[in-house]
Amino acid sequence: MSNESTADRVRMVVDRDVCIGAGQCEMHDENVFELDDDVLATVIGDGTLPRDRAVAAADRCPGRAISFVEIEGA
Repeated sequence: MSNESTADRVRMVVDRDVCIGAGQCEMHDENVFELDDDVLATVIGDGTLPRDRAVAAADRCPGRAISFVEIEGA
């Protein structure tokens, strides 16, 4: 079991109006992102990542469609 607390995790968000479907997010973490039938990214699972991985995912998005928010109550 991980020592990582929920305070170190954030919830991922994809702006589908901005997504260009490059798939960098899905390659970065296929347990949190996938391209749907419209070839646009969507958040799957619990939609959370450790903060450092969330920053990396957002930085890798060529369309700048990925962001993250704090998890309420964490």
